[in-house]
Amino acid sequence: ELCDNLRMTTIPQNAFQGMNNESLTLKLYKNGFEDIHSHAFNGTKLNQLILKDNKNLRWIHNDALRGAIGPDVLDVSYTALESLPSYGLEAVQILNATSSYSLKRLPPLDKFSNLLEAVLTYPSHCCAFRNLRTEKQSSLLSIFDNFSKVCESTMRKPTNEIFYRDYSYNTSLWSAEKSIYPFATDEETSPYSYSAIFDDSEMTGFDFEYDFCQPKILTCTPEPDAFNPCEDILGYSFLRVLIWFINILAIAGNFTVLLVLITSHYKLTVPRFLMCNLSFADFCMGLYLLLIASVDAQTSGQYYNHAIDWQTGSGCSTAGFFTVFASELSVYTLTVITVERWHTITYAMQLDRKLRLRHAVPIMLGGWVFSIFIAALPLLGVSSYMKVSICLPMDIETSISQAYILLILVLNVVAFIVICACYIKIYIAVQNPELVAANKDTKVAKRMAILIFTDFTCMAPISFFAISAAFKVPLITVTNSKILLVLFYPVNSCANPFLYAIFTKAFRRDFFLLMSKLGCCKSRAELYRMNYFSAYTSNCKNGSSAPGPSKASQVLLLLSALEK
Repeated sequence: ELCDNLRMTTIPQNAFQGMNNESLTLKLYKNGFEDIHSHAFNGTKLNQLILKDNKNLRWIHNDALRGAIGPDVLDVSYTALESLPSYGLEAVQILNATSSYSLKRLPPLDKFSNLLEAVLTYPSHCCAFRNLRTEKQSSLLSIFDNFSKVCESTMRKPTNEIFYRDYSYNTSLWSAEKSIYPFATDEETSPYSYSAIFDDSEMTGFDFEYDFCQPKILTCTPEPDAFNPCEDILGYSFLRVLIWFINILAIAGNFTVLLVLITSHYKLTVPRFLMCNLSFADFCMGLYLLLIASVDAQTSGQYYNHAIDWQTGSGCSTAGFFTVFASELSVYTLTVITVERWHTITYAMQLDRKLRLRHAVPIMLGGWVFSIFIAALPLLGVSSYMKVSICLPMDIETSISQAYILLILVLNVVAFIVICACYIKIYIAVQNPELVAANKDTKVAKRMAILIFTDFTCMAPISFFAISAAFKVPLITVTNSKILLVLFYPVNSCANPFLYAIFTKAFRRDFFLLMSKLGCCKSRAELYRMNYFSAYTSNCKNGSSAPGPSKASQVLLLLSALEK
């Protein structure tokens, strides 16, 4: 026993050589150890190696246990260790690493061939041991796969009839084997005949009932919780494929829209300005999905060894900030775009009430400040991005965190209601069968229906399950919520660039004009120039001769607004 010696900073080679050959229990706790050198325990037979409470112990050489027998028990709790030695863990049956917060990765699992009990710091590490059998269990189960009936009959026997290695055994237990090998001797059909399969050294200490019929099961604590189940980041294999398709679509679509709008030589109008903001927000959502997909691909099958570094590191915080910022800015911008369209239709002929760029800039500046503030709160301790592997703010342990989640969800629901109300009022304002051609009316209705449907598809399932979870009545597991994350959460980010830009005539005109500058599609660009000029001339003539606003002119204005 060596403890409370803060002056001892290292354990050198052969530090315990020459001690007696009996099993040792080395209690080396509460010292000043910072590192343990190669072959430090050479020549010892270790029963227990207790290194707990060495607060400064950061490094154990991979060969520190080389030359030693054991230990059966290894205790490195309350240390600053970042890794365990790769050699010498085969003998460990009990591992204690409680409150070892720097130990974020474990050695390869085949090193723990005889581990029976592990008390660790992080629940994710127990996922590694969930399907791990001890070396003896694996070899026995591979050979005695068909012995379940024998075990059942053994368990039903009175205690004095159960076979023990050191006492007589009841040969009736092996009647089934006798029938299979009728010419075999008793010795060949008894448990001792397994020497044909095992070496004597492997049979030492073997007890049929307790080593096979009642195999020891590896236990590990703390167990994974509902927020961090034993699975990869995305959980399902099909999500791993879909998320790549979705994030590439979101990134490519929104980047194209941004590039075309920014490089366009046409005047920057309010709709164009708002569309730039929307595309940037949805582009950020695509980056979030790309980051999640990349980390999932890198850690697939071994996420338990990367979970702590990912969820507590800057990567998850960055991903979480991106997704909350993008989500809130996208919802805010969609709402502003819808209100702007309603305002344009309602006050079509009142030029003094027209929304100008000088009005739109401060409105969107407020949206940026709000979105950044909401996304930064989990970084400041209000909820947390570290709770789950997909880096969403799901921590609702405190009242303020719960209020934060509810605030976001309620604002999103209110925004959806505002969007729906505005589009309904727009449709009612322009719907007049006597003055407007039916096909134009139908076109307006269809485009509005698509816009509202995509918003509903994105917001409804997320809001419903998230609100129930915020009230601590979860209706869906974290595993299943990942389906919502991939299939519903980014719907708007993928659809918006197409619905609000790529499918519109104005965008196609700008796109072909940009391509013509690069030497492509010159004939299409020239065609769009001519059409734009003729449409502009026609609008000027109609505007000068119109006595007042009509429903027909409002519909045409709306259609042009939807095309911007």
